[in-house]
Amino acid sequence: MNIIIIQKLLSIVYFAMALALTFCMASGLLMGEAWTSISIQGFFSSILITFCLALVFRFNATKSNPKKNNRTLFFRREALCTIGLTWLSTSFIGSLPFYLGLNDCSFIDALFESTSGITTTGATIFDDFSNLSYSLFLWRSLSQWIGGLGVIVFFVAILTSLGAGAKILFSNESSVTVSDFEQGRIQDGVLKLLTFYCSLTTLCIITYKLAGMDWFDAFNHGMTTIATGGFSTHEESFAYFNSSLIEAAAVFFMLISATTFVFIIRIIEGGKNILRHGMEIYVFYALAFISISMIALTLIYSSNSSSIIEIIRHAFFQTTSILTTTGYSSFNYDTWAAPAKIILMFLMVMGGCSGSTSGGIKIIRVMIAFKSIFRTIEQTYRPNKTIITRIGSKILNDTFIHNVLIYIVLIFTIQGTSVIILSLLEPNLNLISLFSAVQSSLYNIGPGFDSIGPTQSFSSLEDMSKCFLSFLMILGRLEIYALIVLFIPKIWRTYS
Repeated sequence: MNIIIIQKLLSIVYFAMALALTFCMASGLLMGEAWTSISIQGFFSSILITFCLALVFRFNATKSNPKKNNRTLFFRREALCTIGLTWLSTSFIGSLPFYLGLNDCSFIDALFESTSGITTTGATIFDDFSNLSYSLFLWRSLSQWIGGLGVIVFFVAILTSLGAGAKILFSNESSVTVSDFEQGRIQDGVLKLLTFYCSLTTLCIITYKLAGMDWFDAFNHGMTTIATGGFSTHEESFAYFNSSLIEAAAVFFMLISATTFVFIIRIIEGGKNILRHGMEIYVFYALAFISISMIALTLIYSSNSSSIIEIIRHAFFQTTSILTTTGYSSFNYDTWAAPAKIILMFLMVMGGCSGSTSGGIKIIRVMIAFKSIFRTIEQTYRPNKTIITRIGSKILNDTFIHNVLIYIVLIFTIQGTSVIILSLLEPNLNLISLFSAVQSSLYNIGPGFDSIGPTQSFSSLEDMSKCFLSFLMILGRLEIYALIVLFIPKIWRTYS
C-alpha cells in the first residue's frame, strides 16, 4: 500500500478543515464574540491542533518520498483507505470546537454532534441552544455543507496530481459513477458539481432572506438545506419561523438537493435527450407526490383540526423533509396517526436520488430491486425467455443487479443487527425508539420517533450508544464498503 499518497491526501483534508474552522472563528469575532470567550478559544485551539496534524502528515509524506517518485501510484486500495480514514478523522477534528468551546460538553457528545454534522445526519445531543455561540452555529452548518457533497469530492476538484486515482477516489466516495463525466477529466466534472453546489447554496440563502429570515439564519439554513443535513439555529427547527413562505422555499430546495446533480447540470447545459435518462428522478417525484397525498388524506380524516390548509402544509413539508433525509421539522409528526408515521418510516429507508446529497438506500437501488423481483417472477413461468432488465434506455447487466441486491441485503442485515446491539446498550428504550434511532443514524435522517422524535434529542442515550450510532452514521454515509473494509484484515492481505 502506498502510505505516502494517503498521508499527502489526508494532509490536504486537514489543511482544508483548519481553513473552515478559521472561517467560523473569524465570523464569530466579526459578529461580536470576544477573543477571550471560551468558544473562540476553543476554535483557536482546534485550528492549531488541526494545522499541526496537517503539517505532520505532509512532512512525513515529503520525508518518505523526497524524489516524489510515487506521486501517481494511487489505486483502489489506497482510495478506500483514504476515504474511510478521512471520514473518521474529520469527525474527530470536527468535535474539537464543541469539546473545547463549551463548558458542559463531553468528548463523546462532541464527537456525536460532529459526526452527525459531517455525515449530514442532523441528529443532535443539544437540548438547549442557548449556550451555542455564533461561531459554533456556523460550524454545525458548515460541517454539514462540507459533508453534503463529500470531503473527498471537494479536494479531488482542486487536486490535479492524482491522475487516474481521482476517478477511483470520486467513484468510491460519491453515488455518481465515473461514466457520468465521460466528456472530460474527472476533476472538470467534479468542479462542475462544486460550482453548481455553491450556486444552489447561494440561491437558497438569498431566497430564505427574501422569505423572511435574517441573514444569519438564512446563511445557516441555506447550507444545511442544500446538504440535506437538517441542523437548525433554533431548537424548534422550522416551527420557530411559522411561515408558509419559508417552508415552501425549503421544500423546493430540499427536493432539488435530493435530485441527481449531474442530471440537473446537463439540463442547464442544454444536453441532448437528457430527459429520456431521468427515470430515477421521475420515480422520486412521483413517490414524493403520492406520499404527500396519502399522509395529507390520512391526517385530514384522523385529525380534529378544522384547518385543512394547515394539515396539507405540514404534510407537504414534513414528508419532503423525511424523504430527502434532511430532517427539519415544522410540526411534531410523532403525534400523527399511525398510518402517517408508518409512511414516514418507509420513506426514511428510501431516501433521494443517486448523485445527490440525500441519504437512504437511494431510489435507483429500489427500482433495480423491484425490476429484479418482477423478472424472477416472469422467468418462473417463462423459463426459456431471455428477459433484459432496463432502467429507462440503459441495460443493466446481471453483475450490476447482483451487487445492488447484495447491498440491500447487507444494509438491512446491519440495520437488524444494530437494533439488537442498541437494545443491549439501552435496555430502557422501547422497540420504536430503538428501531428509529438505528434507522435515522444509518440512513442519515436525524430525528426519529418516540423518545428521539422531532422535539427530542439524543442526549439521554449512554456514551457507548452515542459512539455506536456515530459509527452507523459514517457507515451509512459511505454506503458501507469504504468504511467496513478498514476492519477486515483479510481484505488487505489479499486485495490488490
